[in-house]
Amino acid sequence: MSESLNQASHLQGSEGFHTPSARVYISYDPANPPSHPGANWTRFVCISDTHSHTFSVPSGDVLLHSGDLSRLGREDEIRVTIEWLRSLDHGVKIIIAGNHDLPLHEEWYEDSYYAFHDKKESSTAIKNLVDSDANRDRGLIYLQDEQYTFSTKEGGREWSVYGSPWQPYFGGWAFNYLPEEAYDRVSAIPEVDILLTHGPPHNILDKTFTNVNAGCPALLAHLSKMRGPPLLHVFGHIHEARGAVRHSWLQAEEDQCFSDSECSPALGTRETIMVNAANLPLGRQAIRPGPGGQRIPCGGLGFQPVIVDLLDSATRLEM
Repeated sequence: MSESLNQASHLQGSEGFHTPSARVYISYDPANPPSHPGANWTRFVCISDTHSHTFSVPSGDVLLHSGDLSRLGREDEIRVTIEWLRSLDHGVKIIIAGNHDLPLHEEWYEDSYYAFHDKKESSTAIKNLVDSDANRDRGLIYLQDEQYTFSTKEGGREWSVYGSPWQPYFGGWAFNYLPEEAYDRVSAIPEVDILLTHGPPHNILDKTFTNVNAGCPALLAHLSKMRGPPLLHVFGHIHEARGAVRHSWLQAEEDQCFSDSECSPALGTRETIMVNAANLPLGRQAIRPGPGGQRIPCGGLGFQPVIVDLLDSATRLEM
């Protein structure tokens, strides 16, 4: 049986951390973000839980948005976000929904809209806003339980990504699942380079301000069984747990053998860069220390986009 350990290399100083194949920046000067490491690297800029707010986002090769595009999924709210995302200069922009993007969970919204909206919005119109040929022509890709592959440069590496908007039951919002539904929901996630989920895995950047680990145990278990877990897993949902860690997956020796007659080489230590990219401040961190106690704006200090640079030659079997 495989064992997963959360080796929390959180912040080295106040900036982030580096590995031989990844450079992660959690805190930096927005006016002077770290420079792109070069042609053999791909820069991923990670955001989440923007809730129809707009703010400055560092340039990069790929933008990843892990859901809660809006406050309550109304068409005008979604439109603000999509127009903002279209305006950003990243060549590829991958987005998913979250529990606040209500009409994008069409079946749930049909039965439950009245608990959140005075009148029903058009799920079809809103889906067309986030997922259209015009968006795709601008590199803006919406994924809902889907896999996608892309390259950021001619002849460059092809990256695989999967996007899932789901999370454990959390107040009866959209894209929730009950504990007994968790395995069926997460088992559809394939082995890819980059994983976007709205909710976190259990015990990884998932602690609420009420001291509850709200992440999904089934998601953590599913990822731990993968021979090649993702290089990068981006999520949000639990705003107050925003940050990034290196998560090491330790493969038990007996799991190396796939048959009695064949045994694979030792995989070594496999790692996933885990990023809670929530941008809307929540909890104690939402208030600046000192006199006045001013509130930090969405995407402000401590809730900036997280920058992850990955070496193009990085493999999922051993980071």
